[in-house]
Amino acid sequence: MPLESSAEAPLPVRTVARAIGEWIGRLGQVWVEGQVTQVTRRPGQATAFLVLRDTAAEISLQVSCRAQMLEELTPPLSDGARIVVLGQPQYYAQRGSLSFVARDIRPVGIGALLARLEELRRVLAAEGLFAPERKKPLPFLPRRVGLITGRASAAERDVVDNARRRTPGVQFAIENVAVQGGYAVTQVIEALGRLDRAGDVDVIVIARGGGSLEDLLPFSDEALVRAVAATVTPVVTAIGHETDVPLVDHAADRRASTPTDAAKLVVPDVREEVARIDALRERARRQVLARLDHDRHQLTALRTRPALADPFGVLTSWRVEIEAFRERARRATLGALTVATGEVASLRAQVGALSPQGTLDRGYAVIQRTDGTIASDANQIDVGEHVTARLARGRLSLVVEEARR
Repeated sequence: MPLESSAEAPLPVRTVARAIGEWIGRLGQVWVEGQVTQVTRRPGQATAFLVLRDTAAEISLQVSCRAQMLEELTPPLSDGARIVVLGQPQYYAQRGSLSFVARDIRPVGIGALLARLEELRRVLAAEGLFAPERKKPLPFLPRRVGLITGRASAAERDVVDNARRRTPGVQFAIENVAVQGGYAVTQVIEALGRLDRAGDVDVIVIARGGGSLEDLLPFSDEALVRAVAATVTPVVTAIGHETDVPLVDHAADRRASTPTDAAKLVVPDVREEVARIDALRERARRQVLARLDHDRHQLTALRTRPALADPFGVLTSWRVEIEAFRERARRATLGALTVATGEVASLRAQVGALSPQGTLDRGYAVIQRTDGTIASDANQIDVGEHVTARLARGRLSLVVEEARR
């Protein structure tokens, strides 16, 4: 039940301290796993103290135990060791401090560590963090290389010296961090985030020299693996020797067997590239010369063909053919005109023979009354009637004096 208090009726310190101790005591005994960052043993004292740190967060826990418990451990407990502790939290009201009292301490063996790492690898692989399609390509010529490594380490020298030997003008953004121990994971993650957010870093290299399995454990931490998989900038890992494969290698975009190999992956060798350019230039020159030679031969072959050797010869033969066709067309046209002229004359004679004008030309006349009708019978005309006689040439106005019927 919550303690009731007010400004007029405050609780004494002992009551609050006792309540805190009771609440913490309800947790009971629990198993805790962490990494040892500090061991304090004073000669002649029966109690020893440890600092147990979470491997994925900046959280530590003070642990107290019997000094004999540490002496019985094989191998002896040291900083960086991974252990499992059975204990119960206790609150000391007199000092207002919290401590975890250990009842049992068990080092995590190599076999157990490998089994846990393999299980974690399967879980992360099932999530797709190691999928090849997630891998980002490395830039050909990075403007700036981010390097996460230990301070003044051999890995740093190997990466920087080999990279500058290959490309003298390469620039580095170096983040020196702890590469083993309890603070390695958080420091590497923080450095990775800073470099990933920087706008001028094109590729990030995480490098560390060789070491034991326990020394390389931070690079198999789940939080670090997820951080590497989530980066936007391509990441190259060079952890340990070639046989060492921590989980972060699976999440990285490229894995280098050594820090020297990492330098070869992130920057090109200027001398090799210049030699490659020279080889390509020479190859292009040979291709151009070969093409020119081929076209020259083709042009020579075209010039020797009759059409180009004597172009007017072909035109002369075509001119003769055209003149022959023209003469044939003229004769055919004249023949057609002669035949047509004869046919027209014959038709004209036939039309002339059948024409009324032809009858008039032979001396006949056409009598036309005043109403315009043609008289063909004497009975159609009365005596004294005016009529018109149409001759072959001209007309006569007549008055009928007599009609013989």
